[in-house]
Amino acid sequence: MTKSRREFLGISMMLGLSSVIEASPLQKLIDFKKSDKKLKILILGGTSFLGPHQIAYALKRGHEVSIFSRGKTKPKIHPELFSEVEQLTGDREDNLEALKNRTWDVVIDNSGRKTKWTEDTAKLLVDKVGYYMYTSSVSVYYPFTGDDFSETRSVLTEIPENATEDEKPTYAYGVMKATSELAAMNTFGEDRSIIVRPHLIVGPGDPTNRFPYWLARIEKGGDFIIPGKTDEVVQYIDVRDLAEWMIRLAENKTTGIYNGAGPGFELTTNAFVHGIHASYNVPINYIQIDDFDFLIENSIIGIQPWVVQLPEYAGMSKTDTSKAIASGLTFRSLSDTVSATKTWWYSDAVSQERRDNILNGERSFMKREQDILEKWSTRKK
Repeated sequence: MTKSRREFLGISMMLGLSSVIEASPLQKLIDFKKSDKKLKILILGGTSFLGPHQIAYALKRGHEVSIFSRGKTKPKIHPELFSEVEQLTGDREDNLEALKNRTWDVVIDNSGRKTKWTEDTAKLLVDKVGYYMYTSSVSVYYPFTGDDFSETRSVLTEIPENATEDEKPTYAYGVMKATSELAAMNTFGEDRSIIVRPHLIVGPGDPTNRFPYWLARIEKGGDFIIPGKTDEVVQYIDVRDLAEWMIRLAENKTTGIYNGAGPGFELTTNAFVHGIHASYNVPINYIQIDDFDFLIENSIIGIQPWVVQLPEYAGMSKTDTSKAIASGLTFRSLSDTVSATKTWWYSDAVSQERRDNILNGERSFMKREQDILEKWSTRKK
């Protein structure tokens, strides 16, 4: 396994209405009316990616929001709203003083990166907060083998003894999320715990280049590599859909474990790429490279839209979202996600250096495209 592949696997894995007529879950109904359930919400984290979108929706729904962070990250998404938020400063590692002797209706744990952090905050808040919502990950299902990726699937709470050194970082993240879920539920009880397992989160504010790369690359046009087979599928969740659904879960006290993935139907990788292309008026020559051995040889594993063509990732984009949809998860269109991400990408929230590096940086896949295409052309002869 090459260094770039190891880094990708480690980083990529570390990395939701009713009316008289039932609305389709594929139709995004944005309801910003005031909620009749006024909540005091505490968000652990809140300044990076998911948190600002949760804050925006919660405030529009009439809720009161506090955030707890180290105070080191300046929000770049909805920065104008943070004057309306109580900002508590501390450190989940060793300083929870700001959370003591306070009461909230629900705590949303977005920054649980250690099981101990979740244990400590849950024990501190158990008698002062009504519900604990933990933001987990579909990484708890790693390795993604088999066909059942519902919430009842067994998850690992220890790294297997036979895990290789390359596998251990990915296992470790999934195990940390799984044990953190247990820490929340063991303290608050299943009747007061809400566990959300998002898939790869995309949209305005994305700190990774997974989704923005494809927008930036497609905008350039020309010869364009689609790695993998035409029937491979992709799952992702728009950060706004995830954030708003989580606030509604809290409003409705909808406890339990839920997968958080979109787009709500089976979307192939090719349809995903073509869907993005529809938002750009540029000519593109698509070149499908479906030879697995060639992809391995040229380190084209993991650069495509979330599809990693290895046995342990085969089911990564087959997460069962029926329970989440039944609980109110709805989905924006891909075109909406592309449009919002484009607007953010060209705003002052993103540096010109980042925009340049995504296509021209040393690690950019676009830097290798021409060489790969030449090799592919020779191989096909």
